[in-house]
Amino acid sequence: MAEKIVQTAGRDALGEFAPEFAHYNDDVLFGENWNNQDIDLKTRCLLTVVTLMAQGLTGTPLKFHIINAKNHGVTRKEMAAAITHAAFYAGWPKAWDTFNLAKDVYSE
Repeated sequence: MAEKIVQTAGRDALGEFAPEFAHYNDDVLFGENWNNQDIDLKTRCLLTVVTLMAQGLTGTPLKFHIINAKNHGVTRKEMAAAITHAAFYAGWPKAWDTFNLAKDVYSE
């Protein structure tokens, strides 16, 4: 059995203010979706990175997911290949921003 993903960020940050949103974040998005075994965790991490990149969300959430991908076995070479591939579909400037984050994460 694969490692179970457990997330408490929703409850930690918004539990009192927006408990329903915190529930969806922690229990559904991460609890159910991220623990679904139909896609392996490494692939799921790469999909998340390129999806956030495609939306132009190149801030803290993207950096978190690049770190998460690295921690789940995505190599620097695989990350670079995924960003390069997605750049043709999502946009070159978005790839530049993503590469800058990934470069920092993989140099740590």
